[in-house]
Amino acid sequence: MRKLILALASATFLAGAANAATVYPIDRATILIGSPFDFKVEFDAVVKPEDVKVTVNGKDYAEIFGKAAEFVAEEKGAEDKVLGSALILRDLAIGTAGAYKVEVSAGGETQSVNWDVYETVAQPKAKNIIFLIADGLSVAHRTGARIMSKGMTEGKANGRLAMDDIPPVAFIGTSSTHSIATDSANTMSAYMTGHKSRVNALGVYADRTPASLDDPKVETIAEALRRNTKKSIGIVTTSEVEDATPAALVAHTRKRADKADIVGMMLDVKPDVLLGGGSAYFLSKDVPGSKRKDDKDYIAEFRNADYAIATDKAELDAAAGSNQERLLGLFHTGNLDVTLDREFLKKGTVDKFPNQPGLVDMTKTALDKLSKNPEGFFLMVEAASVDKMSHPLDWDRALVETIEFDKAVGIAREFAEKNPDTLIIVTGDHTHGVAIIGTVDDEKPGEEMREKVGTYDSAGFPNYEDKDGDGYPDRIDVSRRLFLAANNGPDHYETFRPKLDGPFVPAVQNEAKEYVANEAYKDVPGAVFVPGNIPKEDDTGVHAVDDVVLQAAGPGSEGFRGYMEQSDVYRVLADAFALGVPKD
Repeated sequence: MRKLILALASATFLAGAANAATVYPIDRATILIGSPFDFKVEFDAVVKPEDVKVTVNGKDYAEIFGKAAEFVAEEKGAEDKVLGSALILRDLAIGTAGAYKVEVSAGGETQSVNWDVYETVAQPKAKNIIFLIADGLSVAHRTGARIMSKGMTEGKANGRLAMDDIPPVAFIGTSSTHSIATDSANTMSAYMTGHKSRVNALGVYADRTPASLDDPKVETIAEALRRNTKKSIGIVTTSEVEDATPAALVAHTRKRADKADIVGMMLDVKPDVLLGGGSAYFLSKDVPGSKRKDDKDYIAEFRNADYAIATDKAELDAAAGSNQERLLGLFHTGNLDVTLDREFLKKGTVDKFPNQPGLVDMTKTALDKLSKNPEGFFLMVEAASVDKMSHPLDWDRALVETIEFDKAVGIAREFAEKNPDTLIIVTGDHTHGVAIIGTVDDEKPGEEMREKVGTYDSAGFPNYEDKDGDGYPDRIDVSRRLFLAANNGPDHYETFRPKLDGPFVPAVQNEAKEYVANEAYKDVPGAVFVPGNIPKEDDTGVHAVDDVVLQAAGPGSEGFRGYMEQSDVYRVLADAFALGVPKD
């Protein structure tokens, strides 16, 4: 009987789902007053326009919205398959705060969604916001960076990270609109727009059409700042500047891989400072190293828009001392080399790009440039490779990246001490399934490396040293070092050792297009085969669904408390800058 009830309940649910139209923005969307967005209704069947009824708080939607939507009789998908009819209303803005119930019906399909249109305080709480994000930052990264950088004696840390003295004020839920698991695109987009979206999407609700650039848009924080203020905007990253996290400040695309298009979106918004890698998407197709498929020269376009151009650390230093207000720094065709390789091992692509600046250099320059604006600024600083090194389970590189990120946090804190009207936020966009298990002690007897893993009381303390006082360990291949492990990953060989020859490549593709353990590590003495626990189509570890920790200090930080959805963070940012004040 119980099985029958469940089956009937399931059938009822499916039948209801088949008769429900899809509405964007989605149910429980929070929308900044006056902020432009696209309204869309998707019907599962072809319907007649005269049968469509859309009301807002019981009144015809056109009366409330001030204009009518375009009716699409047959919206098409792949191979011109008809998906159903649709209504689309672009560039809508609601000027009155309050609760809005949108009800839709046509041809037996119905749906209702509720929106919260909110306003902010009338006067800004902060002049500046510095939003510092380490991609993939998890608690283990913080703990490991502290131990590796500062050391520990008798159970107490021998020093503190810069981020340790910024209060942790909220846990942030990172899930996307279609799954509990997430990526850097939709997570950062939620931070920067106040709207959750689907994996791979930036500044849009992911609709059903195959085109990636026509999905319903929502306003980004950079666009809101351009619309409402005279503040400067800065983007600093160790990734390509078109990558998901930096792109979230300006981009509108269903597909984060639309990097050539994202460059054009960057130029449309014109952030005052834009520093990172990714020059391959700025170069016309005839230039060696270009990844564009057209003849557009965006280096020239930015130069014509009065940007100073820097391509290495020396040119960055020169630009920092110039009077030119706008600055574009592109220091690599791809992502910047990680700190361990760039500053210490000279591995990776350092021979091709020998004078790359680091996150601290770029943050200092950005703050110097942006702070000249008496109206204030918004600066986003991303340590991208905490994530990029956590995916291949290269924990030493990930921890060194976290240390570099913390140094950038220190620069932000120094600025805020001199400029107390600055709100600082430190967080991650999502987490990784990583934990510190104990230590690996090479001096333990035996040949099996797993027997050298110290757990519980036998872990002791690592013996990293920082004799030159630069905050980084003098060596990572010390005799007793941190042992980190992931709760997920592909088949791979655990070597229990730092990867000094270059970033770890845990799995490679076989003839069946499945990822199998990389046998380059098989003969490392003491290596252990670790069977994977994720699909064989994945070549690295994947993101975790755990909440991220958000820390904040300065005016407006009281808005962050307890559990918050990622999209709620935008509301606090908007309130700090008073971006949602009703117009008279």
